[in-house]
Amino acid sequence: MGTFHIQNFGCRATQADGAALEASLVGAGLEPARRQDAELVILNTCTVTSAADEDVRHTIHRVRRENPGARILVTGCYAQRAPEEIAAMPGVTWVVGNSHKTQIPGIVAEARGQTPYHGQICVGDIFAQQEFLAAVVEDAAQDRTRPNLKIQDGCNNRCSFCIIPFVRGRSRSAQPDWVVEQVRGLASRYREVVLSGINLGRWGRDLGRFRLCDLLRRLLDETEVERLRLSSVEPMDFSDDLLGLIASSPRIAKHVHAPLQTGSDAVLRRMHRKYRPPHYADRIRKARELMPDAAIGADVMVGFPGETEQEFEENCCFIDGLPFTYLHVFTYSERPGTPAAAAADHVPMPVRKERNRILREIGARKNLEFRRRMLGKTLSVVTLEQNGMALSGNFLKVELASRRDPNRLIGVEIGSVSEAGLREKNALGILGGAFTGARESSLPA
Repeated sequence: MGTFHIQNFGCRATQADGAALEASLVGAGLEPARRQDAELVILNTCTVTSAADEDVRHTIHRVRRENPGARILVTGCYAQRAPEEIAAMPGVTWVVGNSHKTQIPGIVAEARGQTPYHGQICVGDIFAQQEFLAAVVEDAAQDRTRPNLKIQDGCNNRCSFCIIPFVRGRSRSAQPDWVVEQVRGLASRYREVVLSGINLGRWGRDLGRFRLCDLLRRLLDETEVERLRLSSVEPMDFSDDLLGLIASSPRIAKHVHAPLQTGSDAVLRRMHRKYRPPHYADRIRKARELMPDAAIGADVMVGFPGETEQEFEENCCFIDGLPFTYLHVFTYSERPGTPAAAAADHVPMPVRKERNRILREIGARKNLEFRRRMLGKTLSVVTLEQNGMALSGNFLKVELASRRDPNRLIGVEIGSVSEAGLREKNALGILGGAFTGARESSLPA
């Protein structure tokens, strides 16, 4: 085997794992290739929902049809959770869990010139995993202007619906010196860097007395990065110190994403979440007080086992009363092995879908209200590889009045609301460096 192709499924953490795996395989002498041409096809999987599992199974069938001579190696979270299920599928040569993902180059090298037996499984105790696997993802979501850097992996929480701790292991942090080095290198090529993790707010807890704020201050002091953006942070980790730092630094995007799941106290307790609605509301209102124009988003789940009409209404009222600017709404999906999956009182799927629709409408209304508030304001945006588009610091897509090169940090005046974002007002006087409200800069993408 001399060529390989990696296909990543799911979250930013999976993409970061895939980038690190690709680098290690290239270092071992293999060359990347298209999926239909590669001798080795690696599927780096997600398992957060049943739909994610199904997507992987369909992909295995497609690979067998389009490239019947390829050896298929399935790794990632689905491989860690259900290795025997995957190994039984025709065409699968290896199943390698997250516990053994760093050993994939060696597994592949050992098989060169041999015919490995079908369905070979390499999965071990994920909680014994100490290594931190990550590499910069420079084309996250097909956007090569906002690289993603995973700095934390695993989770120590035990939410009753979530399989992630059992496929990702304990919370582990990237070493601060490594993070500084990575961001310093990225800052020489990009305007914005996104920091991510499975439970990002827990960064540093396993390293001693470090906290995420300590790392952010080092990055601001020791690198030239122009904008840092945090991905999702649990509400209990949005301390006054962290919110104050985000609010006070012009180099940190005004963007707060705090998973909620539900505004019903009773459902939160059944979910084994570590906060109550009043605490969550306090953090969100504090963020809005400090940052009047910040993006404030949440993950929300509908249809959790036992969720009554009254509990769902409590959730809707709670969300409606907070200054969210967008919602990521998810329909509960049973994950084998979790306490919630064993519950007897599952919500019928049609009810789950209807509740999803209702919350999406609330989220859309709040987002439209937020976008309308931006009319006439000048926002700092980073220009994207997608022609004529940019992303504001407060997480809004902006259609530019004229084409700019990607990977620039500029100020634009907002003239109107588009179907899903904003439109720049006629930019005469802003282009060519005439705008004095924000510095324009660019480096090769």
